[in-house]
Amino acid sequence: MNDRVSVDIQGGVADVRLIRTDKMNALDNAMFEALIQTGERLKGEAGLRAVVLSGEGRAFCAGLDMGNFSQMASGERAKGQGTTGALVTANRTPGGSNRAQHAVMVWREIPVPVIAAVHGVAFGGGFQLACGPDMRFVAPDTKMSVMEIKWGLVPDMAGLVLMRQLVRDDIARELTYSGRIFSGEEALQLGFATRLTADPRAEALAYARDVAGKNPHAIRAAKRLLNLAAEADQREILMEESREQTALIGSPNQVEAVMANMQKRAPNFAEAEVETPAPIPFGAG
Repeated sequence: MNDRVSVDIQGGVADVRLIRTDKMNALDNAMFEALIQTGERLKGEAGLRAVVLSGEGRAFCAGLDMGNFSQMASGERAKGQGTTGALVTANRTPGGSNRAQHAVMVWREIPVPVIAAVHGVAFGGGFQLACGPDMRFVAPDTKMSVMEIKWGLVPDMAGLVLMRQLVRDDIARELTYSGRIFSGEEALQLGFATRLTADPRAEALAYARDVAGKNPHAIRAAKRLLNLAAEADQREILMEESREQTALIGSPNQVEAVMANMQKRAPNFAEAEVETPAPIPFGAG
């Protein structure tokens, strides 16, 4: 796609890779832009069933590019200006994200399951990026950190929104206050890692291909419900469960799922309809 992110789609599975290997896939403005453009493209990709997000080379993502910290120390970076522009701005997504936050949240907004395959390091912004997808398949020796405090900062790429969905409040606080590095094994114990594996990308792709063989309408409905469950109240969730199930029962793909199971054969599903995403209102502000 560009010199920051590559995309290869086969059998409905998008293999998305960060390819800034000389910088351990660190986040500069071009990487933020590539992540946003890739995520927005995949939102409207016809026939998409699942996504795997990984990093090429030695790391998943080492966090913010070191050049940004030099600019902060020298005063070159104006107060309130992040790598992608103003942090407090009216130019935000419908969900409330600025550009840097959207580079993470867009993976939660893609209408199919997204699996992060994490190895090497996932520090600071790279750790927050790993939290955006639905799941994290992590190598045991991966090094992870909510590292912003090391640089006198706080997580600002949707990390606080996402961490509260994954771990206890006191765990999120302990890691945020200390900035300490923890392993993939500890990430599993804490709740950040979905599973440990020696080859996260291979296992994530295998999982994605399995998901790609399921009713795509049901998979998309499940993601809508699971995203809703993170923020809605009980009454709204219960009603949406009923609405989604009503739309699925007796639909052609649901009937095909039943028939394929009864006849002990592979299903042949029709593709889910795809809506073209509205343009994100980011500007110079």
